[in-house]
Amino acid sequence: MPNITVDGPRIEDLAKKRELVKTVTDAAVKAYGLPRQAMVILIKENHPENVGIGGELLIDRAKGKEP
Repeated sequence: MPNITVDGPRIEDLAKKRELVKTVTDAAVKAYGLPRQAMVILIKENHPENVGIGGELLIDRAKGKEP
């Protein structure tokens, strides 16, 4: 049973999450040749204060771009 994790920013719209899970599932079914029921999709939402790039939190990088 394939387990697929999608890491990214928070998705507020539940309809968009449903579409993401459907799209990833469709691609996995095509790639693995297994039934849809075998696919496990996990969405891990990461808030900007929990992600760092280049030694800087994303929340701080966003603040630096504000006027």
